[in-house]
Amino acid sequence: MKTEALGQAPDDIAGEPASVPSALLARVSGAVRASGGWLPFDRFMAMALYEPGLGYYANATPKFGRMPSGSDGRGSDFVTAPELTPLFGHTLARQVAEALEATGTDEVWEFGAGSGALALQVLDGLQAIGRTPRQYTIVDLSGSLRERQQATLARHAACVRWADRLPEAFDGVLLGNEVLDAMPVQLLARRGGLWHERGVSLDAVGGLIWVDKPTDLRPPLEVDGTHDYLTEIHPQAEAFIRTLADHWQHGAGFFIDYGFPEAEYYHPQRHMGTLTCHRGHRRDDDPLADLGLKDITAHVNFTGIALTAQSSGLSVLGYTSQGRFLLNVGLLDLAKEAGPRENAMMQKLVNEHEMGELFKVLAIGPDASGREWLPSGFAVGDRSHRL
Repeated sequence: MKTEALGQAPDDIAGEPASVPSALLARVSGAVRASGGWLPFDRFMAMALYEPGLGYYANATPKFGRMPSGSDGRGSDFVTAPELTPLFGHTLARQVAEALEATGTDEVWEFGAGSGALALQVLDGLQAIGRTPRQYTIVDLSGSLRERQQATLARHAACVRWADRLPEAFDGVLLGNEVLDAMPVQLLARRGGLWHERGVSLDAVGGLIWVDKPTDLRPPLEVDGTHDYLTEIHPQAEAFIRTLADHWQHGAGFFIDYGFPEAEYYHPQRHMGTLTCHRGHRRDDDPLADLGLKDITAHVNFTGIALTAQSSGLSVLGYTSQGRFLLNVGLLDLAKEAGPRENAMMQKLVNEHEMGELFKVLAIGPDASGREWLPSGFAVGDRSHRL
């Protein structure tokens, strides 16, 4: 997951695109052999993304931005909402300010802060309305990202800090933008009517190949039909929520990501699953290639996250589309002061055929925090009943 504390790579391979795949393949191959010749996909995905110094989120190659990466090593692989327009973070800041007030807390915790763009926008937005938090804590993974975040957030250095793990107990408003989707998933494949867990093995020349093993694991919903079917389950994302519940005492949390409620996620027609890779602003479906040089991600089962939160003693405060959430919080008011370019980018945040519908917002919080409070982001169009 993006919040793990990871070390650095040797100087001769860290961030060098030509060296990362071969070095990472060697480590993955060693793990496969140590596991008896077969590695479950979630363990492979964890190495591909987070292996110290080599995994995609642990090396120094470019990742976030508007322009595709090129042969010169510059550019990026994908763009997130904060890189599109600061209107995203400035709007979210309004909800954060309301949540700080409603829950009586004075800290913000962001998980998987990426380039630091969202933190900057939220802090700028909070400062503009006189609600700067006492502390803004970033829980992230790699030295290269942390250095970029520190540079981006220099003017807020007085209140920003970084943490490798959660304290025994903490309060605050939690933010996670595109963090749940990057947590390793297990792959389940139904073939010939029988369920298998998909994992990684080695061919005769040491290349990575898919191998399925019979399993008792099942999707949380029965998938009608007997046709071949590939999907994901999300034990690590659910474990993350349980960990939060063990330490989090007061506050509210807002998780923004692409995904579906369970009935849509495990629809019989979604027979190829949601796992995908991103590199140079292009998608592909082969996570076994170009190790360490591309993102691997799966959509979020928001029902599973919500049920895990409730079973762990947290409350679901709201669930809706990103577009509806931002409009509820006041995006259009902020857009009045923005220029044409920012307003054009704003359309991508809210339009149904762009990010507005695919991305959802789930709010959770400890039961003791604001039981009678409905965050303004869910005042119209709350879909909690559809989880």
